[in-house]
Amino acid sequence: MKSFNPISFLLLIYLSFSCSVFSQSASKNSPRERISLDKDWKFAFGHPSDTKKDFNTGTAYFSYLAKAGFGDGAANASFDDRSWRKLDLPHDWAVEQGFSPEASFSHGFKAIGRNFPDKSIGWYRKKITIPESDLGRRIHIAFDGVFRNSIVWINGHYLGNHDSGYLGVEYDITDYINYGGENTISVRVDATMEEGWFYEGAGIYRHVWLNKTNELHVPDNGTFVKTKTKDNTNEISALVTLTNEGKTAKSFRINQTVLDAAGKTVSEKTINSCTLNPRETKDFSTDLAVQNATLWSLENPYLYKMVTSVYEEDKLADTFQTTFGIRTIRFDANEGFFLNGKHVKIKGTNNHQDHAGVGAAMPDALQDFRIKTLKSFGSNAYRCSHNVPTPELLEACDRLGMLVIDEHRMMGSTHIQLDDVKKMIERDRNHPSIISWSVGNEEWGIENDIVGARIASSMQSFVKSIDDTRPATAAFSGGIGSNGITTVMDLLGINYIVNKSTDKQHELFPNQSIWGTEEGSTNATRGEYYRDNQKHIMPAYDKAPSSSFISIENGWKHYNSRPYLAGMFIWTGFDYRGEPTPFEYPSTGSYFGMVDQCGFYKDTAWYLKAWWQNEPTLHLLPHWNWAGKENQSIEVWAYSNCDEVELFLNKKSLGKKTMEKDGHLEWNVNYTPGTLEAIGYKNGKKTITEVVKTTGAQAVLNLASNKNTIEASKNDIAMITVSAKDKSGLAVPIADNEVTFTITGPGKIIGVGNGNPTSLEADKYLETNTVLNIENLKEKIAADFNVSEETQENVATESWQKAFTDDRDTIFGKKVKAVVYRTEFELPANYNETEINLFYNSLGKKQSVFINGHKISSEIPENKKGDTFVLDKQILHSGKNTIAIIAQPLLKKYKWDVVNQNPGTIQIITKAENYKRKLFNGLAQVIVQTTGDTGEITLTATSNGLKKAEIKINAVK
Repeated sequence: MKSFNPISFLLLIYLSFSCSVFSQSASKNSPRERISLDKDWKFAFGHPSDTKKDFNTGTAYFSYLAKAGFGDGAANASFDDRSWRKLDLPHDWAVEQGFSPEASFSHGFKAIGRNFPDKSIGWYRKKITIPESDLGRRIHIAFDGVFRNSIVWINGHYLGNHDSGYLGVEYDITDYINYGGENTISVRVDATMEEGWFYEGAGIYRHVWLNKTNELHVPDNGTFVKTKTKDNTNEISALVTLTNEGKTAKSFRINQTVLDAAGKTVSEKTINSCTLNPRETKDFSTDLAVQNATLWSLENPYLYKMVTSVYEEDKLADTFQTTFGIRTIRFDANEGFFLNGKHVKIKGTNNHQDHAGVGAAMPDALQDFRIKTLKSFGSNAYRCSHNVPTPELLEACDRLGMLVIDEHRMMGSTHIQLDDVKKMIERDRNHPSIISWSVGNEEWGIENDIVGARIASSMQSFVKSIDDTRPATAAFSGGIGSNGITTVMDLLGINYIVNKSTDKQHELFPNQSIWGTEEGSTNATRGEYYRDNQKHIMPAYDKAPSSSFISIENGWKHYNSRPYLAGMFIWTGFDYRGEPTPFEYPSTGSYFGMVDQCGFYKDTAWYLKAWWQNEPTLHLLPHWNWAGKENQSIEVWAYSNCDEVELFLNKKSLGKKTMEKDGHLEWNVNYTPGTLEAIGYKNGKKTITEVVKTTGAQAVLNLASNKNTIEASKNDIAMITVSAKDKSGLAVPIADNEVTFTITGPGKIIGVGNGNPTSLEADKYLETNTVLNIENLKEKIAADFNVSEETQENVATESWQKAFTDDRDTIFGKKVKAVVYRTEFELPANYNETEINLFYNSLGKKQSVFINGHKISSEIPENKKGDTFVLDKQILHSGKNTIAIIAQPLLKKYKWDVVNQNPGTIQIITKAENYKRKLFNGLAQVIVQTTGDTGEITLTATSNGLKKAEIKINAVK
């Protein structure tokens, strides 16, 4: 009988618990909790210069920078945010805005930034309860990413500023917490300034976590698992950082347990007799061995887990889980890149971090969708351009088998930049997908001179000091020269061979490894095949737009024909918002992608699919709907990895042609409606056929999902493709119908897109939350509480004085028994179609409230949390309305007291329109997300003159 192993038993308990750590309920058996704080936030716009619009934050006599706990305005824990918009994170407010030619070219002309101060400061607030039983634990709040320049408070206590929109930040809030009660988190986000020259979003666009640990614990990103393979033995060097945030010394032992993908223990070791002084942090390391390990590879991305268990005597003080892969990487200056000793040509793409419909606030499952899309045409590598990505992106690359360049935002060698590099590496170093750290991109001001060489050299050595298992790289765009970063990098990234010679660089620096970090930059509009500058259309044939660029095909031929080049990264995999080169407004998105912003293939993706993977491939372009161009010559291209391709028009052969390696084939065909057919031959045998037909007019809508079952508990999504078909069931490639969407069941639409870089349609259709401040009050002293004339609808107030002119001291209280306050508010013409709420803050010890002379509350007592009233629209009207309050006045107990002078706000909620989107060259996309409940979700699409379509998605546990 197998002996009982108490460590394995405790480990089993931990792993079982780790599946449910996202619950707010604490487990007394667990030493560590990681709780999602994504749900139930309040949001409102502030202002960069108008203090009133910024909720008067930072205007008090003592600011939050002057005295601890003096957060005022929206940073104050007692601030009334009831009228603010309710939302869940991640959230990107930029994608919700309209477009303007006055907005940033780089950010896709979304109406935020310096020219739009009313939409460039965002406030977030959330209330959480920390149980009294947590007293004695360490409590941290962690933000994975906020764009950008965030300030955070807890219970009015200023925690800190964080500039970067890409690196996360964590705050220890242990000492500020109201244990057993309510705690208020306030975050101010300033997106007026850009970090990049591409769409970056705005707001808390990544996850937020509440981390609970014991005083003795592994800090965030506190492990580093290095692997080394020799024969059938895989050596693991496991470093773990421990910190003691207590006030007394700690003695403990550390147990490291390696689990395979099935959860079976494959190696284990204990470090005994460890000690830490109070407030001391120290690294501990141990070596383990795994026999006959399964290596992480592109084809089989196998992952292990290391569980670090920390014991004070026999009590489990902390557990920390690290996912890692066992693999080897090597860059050779003459032979390129090797993974697990096997030569692999890098077939990469550059990508920014936004998607149609949702902007930068991408659900986790969308990361999987995007990586799978890139892998579908043979890509094996991903460059994070030009910033540190979300953790979920790297997790997807680990799980799905995608190599990664993880990129630091900006070159620099001060402690500011180097601290950011260190933070990036420590956060991401256990991801087997990452094969290089990038320290910069196209730093034109320094990359060609000695200053750039010094900085790059310093950064490279700094990277090696933290992680010597991966090389540093830098993306270089200048010409080959004797100065600059090309002279110092061990692994040089080349951006655009059209203006430099990799052969010359290799000759000058034969020991330097080289790869193409950006190549291609062709411009294409999906589904378009003629250039039209007036309509901002770029044809989808793979042709360089100017002498400054090179086609995808010619770029790949260059890199694939030179063994010393490790491979190349195409600019870009996905289209993205911003940089609509070569056009300006109203183009709002890039034309560079192999797929559009939705992930729909452009034709160049088929070229890559032909040569980046081994599956037989044959693709014809363009479509064959050219009414009005009869008998005119049309360029027909074939992308294929077959030996030969024969083209037919209406069953008549137009010739068989031999395919050049890494090439394509072309025919000039006079347009006649009907059928284009291509037959691909391998070794003289028919292997694959492709048919393109002239279609009829669109008659019916069609909906197709990437999956029909989604997980309710994981905020899972379904990516719905919308198309139109003719009566014969053929997809119409030129359809441009506007389609309206409705949804029922436990699901919601979170965004729509169609891949059109000139579309000015809304990405989201949200209810409108308009807030009217109840202000400019006048007052009149009343003889008693029961006066009626002063509360009627039409009352002349010219003789009334400005409210709160008289100090609310005890003298005032002795002579005044009741005060009537009055003001006006204005409602829109469509007020009957809205929901109107009054969020009232007490102005008296007791009070009655009247709207247009109608009493809506009677003698209600003071309520420090405020009262809420849903206003009956029958007593309201468009235009001016009156509010009157008769109150037994609040008084100061001490002269420094502050008596409430704010009666609250009126909230007007206008219901959202149904989501809609035009088809663009036959396609659109709808992203459906679960609401968290299980059941059947039904999405319905309708369009004038077309038969509607429905699709059902099951949300399951």
